[in-house]
This record gives sequence, C-alpha cells and structure tokens, in this order.
Amino acid sequence: MRLFGRSREANGDRGAAVAEPLRDGFPGGDRQLLAEIERLTASNRAEPRREIERELLRLRNLAGIRRLATVGAPAFAEPDRDALPGGEGLPEIAGDAMTPGLLRAGILRDGCLLVRGLIASDQALGFAASIDRSFAERQRHDSGEPFADGYYTEFAPDPRVGIELARPWIKEGGGVLAVDAPMLNFQMMELFADAGLPELVRDYLGEPALMTAQKTTLRKAEPSVPGAWHQDGKFMGPVRSLNLWLALSRCGDVAPGLDIVPRRIDHHVTAQTDEAMLDYMVSQRMAEHAAGDTPILRPIFAPGDALFFDELFLHKTGSDPEMPEPRYAIENWFFGGSAFPAEYAPIAV
Repeated sequence: MRLFGRSREANGDRGAAVAEPLRDGFPGGDRQLLAEIERLTASNRAEPRREIERELLRLRNLAGIRRLATVGAPAFAEPDRDALPGGEGLPEIAGDAMTPGLLRAGILRDGCLLVRGLIASDQALGFAASIDRSFAERQRHDSGEPFADGYYTEFAPDPRVGIELARPWIKEGGGVLAVDAPMLNFQMMELFADAGLPELVRDYLGEPALMTAQKTTLRKAEPSVPGAWHQDGKFMGPVRSLNLWLALSRCGDVAPGLDIVPRRIDHHVTAQTDEAMLDYMVSQRMAEHAAGDTPILRPIFAPGDALFFDELFLHKTGSDPEMPEPRYAIENWFFGGSAFPAEYAPIAV
C-alpha cells in the first residue's frame, strides 16, 4: 500500500514548503498536515460541526498513508517486569498506573494486560448509548429514510488505495465502523487522547500509532452472538500491533465478554480442526491444549475497563444466550507503520 513517491519532507526536510500540492491533495508537508488536524480538532472541540468531523477523518487517512512511507527500525518498549504484579489469576492495573514498559511486560508474560478504569464509567455508558443511536441511524440510512449524519455517514478511504470496507460483515457481527460515525469517531479520539493513549501506544510500539478504517469497531454484542477462538495475526499477517478492547458496559457475567487464554503464545495455534470450520478458527480442544495448566478465564469488566493484547493473543467472545443484556465496547487495533497490515486503510492517531 505504498502509494506515493517519497517527497522532500519524507527525506528529512519535514514540514518544508513545497511549490506544488502533493499528490494526495493536501498542499503542505507532514508538519502542516498534522497542524491542520490539531487546528480542526480544537475548533470542533469548541464548536462541534459535522463537516469538520468528516474532514478530520479524510486528513487522518492522508496522514496515515504518508506515515506508511517512513523508514526505520523501531523497537518495542523495554518490558518492566518488576512493576508487574504477581499472584494468582490475571493481574489488574489501574488506568493511571499504566506505562509502556508495564504493558509490554504484561503481554509477554500473560498475553494481555487488564486495565481497570481506563476511562470514567459515566463516559463509557454515555458512549454506549451513542452506539445504540448509531445503529438506529444506520437503519434509517439503509432504508432510504432521513438520518442524522453525525451518527452514520459512510466513509470513503482515499480512492487510490482501492479498498472497500466490508460493511455487511461488520453489521452482521453487531458493529458499526467508527469511521462511519464521524461524530462518534471524533468523541472516541477525544477519549483516547484524554487517557493518554496516543503517547502510550507510540512509546509501546516505538513509532507513531496508526488505526485502520476496518479494525476500529463500535460494538453491540447480543448474548446470542457465538464466539470462536482465534488469534488476529492469523489473518492480519506479520504486523506490529496493540489491541484495545474497551468495555462500555458491564460484561462477562450479565452480558457477553471475552474468554481468554492468559498466557503468552508466541506462535499460531493450529486452526481449522474439530468444530472449527474456517482457516483462522481454533477449536475448543486446541485452545485448551494451548492453555496447558493455565486456566481459561472470562473476566468481568465494568464500564471503562480495558484489555490490551497483540496479534498472537488467543481469545473469543464469551457469550451465553441466557445472559440478559448486550455488551457495548470499542474494539480497536493500533499498528506501527513499519509493519502495517496489507489491504487496510490507515488512520493517523
């Protein structure tokens, strides 16, 4: 997906003025582009406007594409194993205690890190209500009725990428792509910024973070939704990644949560055996074999709690038709531009 020739600013003169607009349509260097994103963000924070939110998505897509052309050899954060709690079960970290080194240590030891209170509970619950509204506005859009475009407006990635967003599959799985809800995408980015995630992820990956149009989902999981064991790296390929699974409602007991194998697995578990029909699915027997003596867990999440993991983490939706409520969540993958998944549309963080 390296679409554009390397410009003068990409070769060391970042932010330098250029005589002609770059081929992506923004008439300035990287610094000018990022400054425009910051300017529009501040403007929309003061006075929200739908056209600004849509423009921010377009500019973040352009900035993400430019970032793919950067060259370097980034290193993950040095794991801070001494700061990682011991004891039985999966350790829990408070949101304000999280560091890149602690996050790296948790992933290398337990496959994940459980963070309590990454965002405030009232913020999480309010965002969950907005997801419900987004589902309703998408239904109006699909039915040809008038709809509120802040809650649903289909995003078109830069056309030179040649990527189509798999909206039917996302809809069937109980999700809305965040890029298709420009107002909510803006609010989500504000939540991420308030939690310090852009800096945390940058320091964890060793390079600026990217999101994708395809792998940032506003989720509403009904109790009837089945789960399948999987490792996302099986279909994303070799990447540098960090997943944020952010609960927006209580889940794991009254609503579907996550079943997890809380140990580091450094390879792809054999897929498509027994009842696992697709080439990325792992059977229950193989998941139990991979867990070994480590108990498979279904943590209980409060609104605002989060789980971080990478592309090798073995997990599935933990659902039960008897659960009385749906689960609301933001499911997002961060990537480094040095090892970005093919066929995905980048969005600069």
